Amino acid sequence: MGFVCKLVDLILFLFFLLIAVVAPLFDAQMCLPQSYFPEFLVQLKEHYSHDYGDYLVAEKPHFFVGLVWLELLFQWPLSLLNLYAILTSKNWFNTTCLVYGVSVSTSMVAILSEMMNSKRASEKLLTLYASFMGLGVLALLRGLTCSSRTSVGKRPALARKKRA
Repeated sequence: MGFVCKLVDLILFLFFLLIAVVAPLFDAQMCLPQSYFPEFLVQLKEHYSHDYGDYLVAEKPHFFVGLVWLELLFQWPLSLLNLYAILTSKNWFNTTCLVYGVSVSTSMVAILSEMMNSKRASEKLLTLYASFMGLGVLALLRGLTCSSRTSVGKRPALARKKRA
């Protein structure tokens, strides 16, 4: 089980690193004025939305912008914490990983549901978002299954009172 957890940690480390870079540079363009970003980043976002046919990024529906705010204010800081926790073997990594996984999975259910029901998303786009769903589920499972390296959660047994 130790090897599997190490492999999962490596995959999640790369995922958290991707989110740590992409969220403030790319996703933040959904919520903040374009003038805050260098021209090459704005063009990169437009190139992505055209190549993948990502109509959510192009049209900015309100629910999607709200989910991006959730990512920027909640998930992005958690991804930074998770990077730190992996690098320093913190015992609270299971908890933050679990919380992150639940949040990402919930967001992806809403996005994938919209894409599949609208029939506007290409297979390429669905595959991209489904991979984020898979990584969210992986983070959730990592938080639930792999034990931490310390004795967190191992409480001493409490003595019970005997009933008369």
